[in-house]
Amino acid sequence: MTTATVNNRERETLGEFFLRAPAVGPALALVVAVLVFSFATDTFFDLDNLSTVVQQSLVVGTLALGQTLIILIAGIDLSNASSMVVATLVMAKLAAVTNVFFALLAGVALTVVVGLFIGTLATRIKLPAFIITLGTFTGLTAVAKLIAGGQAVPVSDGLLTWLGTKRYLFGGIPITYGMTLALLMFLAVWYALTKTAWGKHVYAVGNAPESARLSGIKVNRTVLSVYLVAGLCFGIAAWQALGRTPNADPNQFQLGNLDSITAVVLGGTSLFGGRGSVLGTLFGALVVAVLRSGLTQMGVDGNYQDLATGALLIAAVVVDRIARRQQQS
Repeated sequence: MTTATVNNRERETLGEFFLRAPAVGPALALVVAVLVFSFATDTFFDLDNLSTVVQQSLVVGTLALGQTLIILIAGIDLSNASSMVVATLVMAKLAAVTNVFFALLAGVALTVVVGLFIGTLATRIKLPAFIITLGTFTGLTAVAKLIAGGQAVPVSDGLLTWLGTKRYLFGGIPITYGMTLALLMFLAVWYALTKTAWGKHVYAVGNAPESARLSGIKVNRTVLSVYLVAGLCFGIAAWQALGRTPNADPNQFQLGNLDSITAVVLGGTSLFGGRGSVLGTLFGALVVAVLRSGLTQMGVDGNYQDLATGALLIAAVVVDRIARRQQQS
């Protein structure tokens, strides 16, 4: 046996390890990013700043949680951020004239209805998710501007901003209720994906839909349920956004869909469906937040930050493609 043969087998074993544990790669990337920006700036590795980075990742992380479910079934949602922005405006507008709890429910219900709309078109008419959500993205962006009437809508303190309430863990670590809610959501989706029949159906549909159908899985019902659960996540992301900034602005989160897809793919979830984890998505969302925060503190222009995020997404897709080819060979 030659040395080259032994090395090839070692590389294959390492590749198989990363395929079995997709969260390891983004976790290592997160550690490297934190170390780089900690050495590059004097302000990054500070307890308050690290807490702020986590808070900044909450909205994208919650969007990415729903996006993870959709990508696991080999779908995609380009309209998740615009749906969330419309929900923030609905919440803010209704809160000014009616009960705040009703306003919150109305905003969340809106994103669920959008998920129902997309899921119905995907399962009944068999339209590609990319086309459906591209059209939905365009329509919702216009709806947001029409609702806002050209100006942001402020939200007063209360239920809609409650998730931004800050407390101090052990007397010194700043956390918000939004962080706790996001953690509970990730745990709930992790449990659903790994411990329930529904989760197994999601992976089966994303991996091989025809095989899943022949094995008795109701594919259309599973796909529709995924879009509904994802819609619920996007509605809660709207609540998180108002907790972070008590201002409903139609121009916010214009690249939220890109950031959420980047977080999901960077987290090891395959764009081709059937492989991935919410733990990887959590690390992926933190990597995106650390990248933007670190570059901001280094004085890098926002356009270059967007360029870096786009490059990160392309790199993650290339790695996913290579890993998929190795898995099939």
